[in-house]
Amino acid sequence: MLHGEYEGVKTMYETGTIRVPRPICKEGGDEPFAVYEYLNLSGGGDDFEMGRKLAKMHRCLSPNSMHGFHVPNTIGSTPQSNTWSSTWSDFYVEHRFKAILKSCGGLGYSPPEIDACCAVIATELSRHSPQPSLLHGDLWGGNRGYADGEPVIFDPATYYGDREADIAMTRLFGGYSGKFYEGYEEEWPLEEGFEERRKTIYNFYHIANHYAMFGGMYYNQARQMFDSILNNNYPD
Repeated sequence: MLHGEYEGVKTMYETGTIRVPRPICKEGGDEPFAVYEYLNLSGGGDDFEMGRKLAKMHRCLSPNSMHGFHVPNTIGSTPQSNTWSSTWSDFYVEHRFKAILKSCGGLGYSPPEIDACCAVIATELSRHSPQPSLLHGDLWGGNRGYADGEPVIFDPATYYGDREADIAMTRLFGGYSGKFYEGYEEEWPLEEGFEERRKTIYNFYHIANHYAMFGGMYYNQARQMFDSILNNNYPD
């Protein structure tokens, strides 16, 4: 977990785009640790600039033109496989959708139902075919802030994939202002179809993961999203 997070922060830091805590050192063995720059997060800052700088980070593409990452990591406490794949649809279906369903016991769906939903996702994402952008991977509102007014993101689950997966999570739990999205759109506008379809596909992963970690109310929400994807019936 520490190694995966450290490598993610290091990769983001080296882009020189949006600020992250500077990685200092890490150690494995029986007592592993990682050390980062201390940042005093307080007050607000320029949301427009945060959106613009995140878009700049997303313009940093995979060094091998593939989707994935050079090490596995975690999303919360859930292991996250990042095995390289040449296509985004293959990567997302195998290493995000199927993987998280396995972690939460399939949510009560049968193998044929899961296969059918995988086919819907594969078809949609094959039409999309995004570039493999550097992603934060867990960009809910609690993983961003400001240090002396400068935008900062931290606590990532980094990999290279569709930049819309990051933007989708900013919409899931709130915490981002309209200025953030204005800044992002000015730097790199999103493609048509994100709001209607792909946002639900990508956020299913996070809701199912919350069920895997916390149980409770996330079960019904995850099933509702699964059914929306399977039936091509997306919320407004």
